[in-house]
Order: sequence, then structure tokens, then C-alpha cells
Amino acid sequence: MVSLDIISDPICPWCYIGKTHLFRALENNPHHPFEIKWHPFQLNPDMPAKGMDRRDYLETKFGGKEGALKAYAPIVKTFEDLGMTKVDLGKITRTPNTLDAQRLIHWAGIEGRQTAVVHALFAAYFEDGRDISDNDVLADIADGVEMDASMARKRLRADADQEDVRARDAQAREMGVTGVPTFIVAGQHAVPGAQPPELWAKVIEELAAA
Repeated sequence: MVSLDIISDPICPWCYIGKTHLFRALENNPHHPFEIKWHPFQLNPDMPAKGMDRRDYLETKFGGKEGALKAYAPIVKTFEDLGMTKVDLGKITRTPNTLDAQRLIHWAGIEGRQTAVVHALFAAYFEDGRDISDNDVLADIADGVEMDASMARKRLRADADQEDVRARDAQAREMGVTGVPTFIVAGQHAVPGAQPPELWAKVIEELAAA
């Protein structure tokens, strides 16, 4: 097997797009060699614990309403081009702090359910507009992938693994990661951005040849 480490944030639209590209390539190459692990990166590490109003966040980040619309235009088009019809950005009312979502991803990794949790977080946020900083939402997501929801809720109420997630985020930045998604193949080759399925098909072909 070949390690494929994915550094991402569940509120990053390009991470959702990048995941979709990758998994479409993997579906077409069911004998791919990848062993996938997800790693934390917070786009907004200083976000208040309860998040903030989505419109205020976007307009502050992109310099007003027009800047926000311009920044999101290619994202909306890409979702449409991919046929991701369930995505409904209009449902998102708050931008959450993703520390607890990243903790849930970490715990899911211990149970071999990481990718299922990551997908559920993307769907909850981008399709249903759910607040993925809310403990009840996260516990519901855990339950939906056959994790112990009561245990997840108990851990979320405490500070379990907060520092570990922050340390791994910091480690990614020290490695030179400045944006997500970033894919690291075999612990050596960094592939930044939401690369198309054709690139992944080529990578799989090259790995098979090697």
C-alpha cells in the first residue's frame, strides 16, 4: 500500500471538491494502492468557538459583498460542473470553528471510519447547512457512521485531543502547507489543490508501473 495523507478542513469548499475528484478517480481504479489518512488544518484557527455569521465572515475575509461573490463564483461553477446538485451554499448561516470537527475526524481514524466521517461533515455543512461546531450535530454524524455517539458527545464536552489536533495543524504549517487541500503521496510528494481525476489516474498508473 501507498500512503495518501490528506490535509484538509471540512468547511473548505475546495477540499470537498478535491475529495470528489479523488474518489471519482478511485472508483474508476478500484485496485488503487492508496491507504488514505486525513489530517487537520484549520482555515480559521482564531475563529470564536461558537463561530460567526456567515455573511459577516465572507465580507470581512474578501473585502465586502462584491469581493465575496467574486471569490465564490468559481467555487459555485465547479460544484455545478461536477454535478454536485445537493450542495446549497445558501443554507449556510454560520461559519464554524472546526476544532471539534477535526477531533471527530481524529477519533474516526482510530476506528477506521475517517473517510466516512469526512464525507458526512462535508455533506452536513455544504448540503444541509448544519453547524458542524455543534456537539449534537457532531454526535449525530458519529452515529450515522456507526461510531458511539454518546462517547463522542462525552469527549466533545471535554478537551480530549484538542492540543494534539492543534499540534498536527502547526506541524503541517511548519512543513510548508499554506492552503488546503494538500495531498501527500508516499510521505514524500506533495500535491496541492483540488486536482482533477485525470491527474490521480496518472499517479495511480505511475505507481503501478513502479
